[in-house]
Amino acid sequence: MPLFHEKVALVTGAASGIGRAAALAFSREGAAVVVSDLHLTGAEATAAMIVESGGEALAAACDVARRADVENLVAQTVHTFGRLDFAFNNAGIGGALGMLHQKTEAEWDDVLAVNLKGVWLCLRSEVQAMQASGGGAIVNMASAAGLVGFRGASAYSASKHGVIGLTKTAALEYARSKIRINAVCPGFTDTPMVASMLEAAPELADSVRGNPLRRLGTPEETAEAVIWLCSDKASFITGQ
Repeated sequence: MPLFHEKVALVTGAASGIGRAAALAFSREGAAVVVSDLHLTGAEATAAMIVESGGEALAAACDVARRADVENLVAQTVHTFGRLDFAFNNAGIGGALGMLHQKTEAEWDDVLAVNLKGVWLCLRSEVQAMQASGGGAIVNMASAAGLVGFRGASAYSASKHGVIGLTKTAALEYARSKIRINAVCPGFTDTPMVASMLEAAPELADSVRGNPLRRLGTPEETAEAVIWLCSDKASFITGQ
């Protein structure tokens, strides 16, 4: 029996990279998957991959920085599948690299709106849907940059530190509703966002070579951590 038989999962930022890998992994484990992204074409491609593999998927466009979009996304999930059991709040942007004093207010606002406010908006709607279903599990996308400083990425690092604090607080607030909330903090991973960062700043390759395995992570490796955190195998883990 698959881990998530007759369960429903929602993944944001699922048009590519870690989000796509997680959506495919949720489907592999038996869940119906709502595949969400700002770019609907990419979300539809991920959903098609799931359907072609015999799974059940719904593609939906969503800007996680917009409350109405997020509320509609969760409502559409519940309307279509009847419940929400798991969510992976993965949508995020890197922003342009540059020293703190070189950042514009608009650049700061854009990164914080998607990476931090977006996670808060998703949590806000998801926990209400999960309370109605009797519980669930949520994983937020943080980053290694949420644990340490990241030269040239002040907004990104600040947003990911914020996600970690938000995760810890939300876990405390909804534990009695049987909702577990955790975060993953991957390092450099082979995704389109990291590829563009390495192209813009080749010196970051030193950071990749400096990690113990001396390579980029794969989207599938992070996806497996997400699946485990949502599963009953991690049933006593929350706020981590």
